[in-house]
Amino acid sequence: MAPNEHHYEINVFWTGNRGSGTSGYKAYGRDHSVTAVGLPMLLGSADKTFHGDWDRWNPEQLLVTALSQCHMLSYLHVAVKHGVVVTKYEDTATGTLVVNPDGSGQFESITLHPKIFVADPSTEALALTLHAEAASKCFIARSVNFPVHHEPGVLEPTQD
Repeated sequence: MAPNEHHYEINVFWTGNRGSGTSGYKAYGRDHSVTAVGLPMLLGSADKTFHGDWDRWNPEQLLVTALSQCHMLSYLHVAVKHGVVVTKYEDTATGTLVVNPDGSGQFESITLHPKIFVADPSTEALALTLHAEAASKCFIARSVNFPVHHEPGVLEPTQD
């Protein structure tokens, strides 16, 4: 392994065999579990639209989640480098998936809405500009083939 190369391993186990396997489109469940060494099991399914279970995470949600998490972690790193003390960060991320007539599909875009609170109000303007640098450093955003938009804002003092 090269010094700057990182490898990740997960296991996905399909748990949706209702007794007849994939004998028909509605005959099988989309439930599955995801595991990785040392981590709690993640329960997954398809989106309810695709015969999945609302009580489980679906791959589309997990992709939006990964982009939001990656941006946050990149942003916090960039803030430290620029001397901006962030004391609160939250994001409500949204994504648009387009399903084609042939059943294939792809994300059209994802928009992050990160809101931050900084310890020193005089660094607020700088803090907002740092989202662009964070976006350029996010490994996940750099790996997808659709636009990831950012609409950053500031949390009001009463919200911290």
